[in-house]
Amino acid sequence: MASNTRTMANLPSGVGICATLPDILYLPELVFGGLVWILVACTLVVPENPQGWVMFVSVFCFVMTFIWMVVFACGRHHNKASWAAADFLYHGIAAFFYLSASVALAKVTLDLSGNQSNNTTTGLRNYKLDVSAVVFSYVATLLYFVHTILSAIRWKSF
Repeated sequence: MASNTRTMANLPSGVGICATLPDILYLPELVFGGLVWILVACTLVVPENPQGWVMFVSVFCFVMTFIWMVVFACGRHHNKASWAAADFLYHGIAAFFYLSASVALAKVTLDLSGNQSNNTTTGLRNYKLDVSAVVFSYVATLLYFVHTILSAIRWKSF
């Protein structure tokens, strides 16, 4: 006799978030997002607007991902499908934000590469920090995107 019940997915809690996909991506997201935050904060902020957006995105995503990770680690989600949907939604928004910030930061960095002020030691240092921030920003974008896809798969299994 075939069973009519469907197996429900489980949202991990406790140490389980360090051993399951997509939750294992929380720590790399925090590391690379923190690196973007630190590197952009170390540079000369010119022009202010795109770099301000990059700072907002990196700080916002760092704080929210940390809170999200703590909620999952404490098991406050109570294994509800709505939390799986919220996980998918949050990581999708974070991936979109990081993509927009990465493109803005890359544009500013490309503009700096043609700037004559890079001939100074400080200008070259800022340029190298911006290049590093662009690379880490795109890595963070990729991590959030992969987390979004894996969260969508988990959400659909509920």
